[in-house]
Amino acid sequence: MRSVTYSMNVSLDGYIVGPDGNFDWTGPDEEVFRFWIDEIRDVGVHLMGRRLYETMLYWETADQDPSLDDSQLEWIALWNPLPKVVFSTSLSAVEGNARLVSGGLAEEIERLRAEPGEGDIAIGGATLAAEAAASGLIDEYRTVVYPVLVGGGIPFFPRHERRVDLELVETRTFSSKVVYLRHRVVR
Repeated sequence: MRSVTYSMNVSLDGYIVGPDGNFDWTGPDEEVFRFWIDEIRDVGVHLMGRRLYETMLYWETADQDPSLDDSQLEWIALWNPLPKVVFSTSLSAVEGNARLVSGGLAEEIERLRAEPGEGDIAIGGATLAAEAAASGLIDEYRTVVYPVLVGGGIPFFPRHERRVDLELVETRTFSSKVVYLRHRVVR
């Protein structure tokens, strides 16, 4: 059965964006960007909410920018053909290799798990991940932790009153002192 993974950049105090909605503290770091390229290779489908979809929409046409480097072009070559499922009640259409869904996250995950396919089912976006976590659908949490305290914003981990035991599977420290942590949910 395909695993459901939730992975994003996060501040040391646990936020994916600061109180001002900014995530510039995740700044460009070639080593971390290469890591994300390697990670996306193991994804079979990416589920996301409207905000993350709108942020990632940049990559749909970024290949037209002559200033992009080889790693950015490699990301585009992997990201653009990747099937994406966008959960939104406010969007009327999506672009690229995405399809729009207006509800039923648990049903969509179960459908994707049941159909033949390679790669993880990745979830991006804290709101969507919180819904999946509340239903016990996340198998792994993958954080790329930046050494910054932003003091508030959108939390990576959902705020619900349910204990989730995790097992540390992998760690990696980058030269920039950014740390990758991969935890599997203990069932």
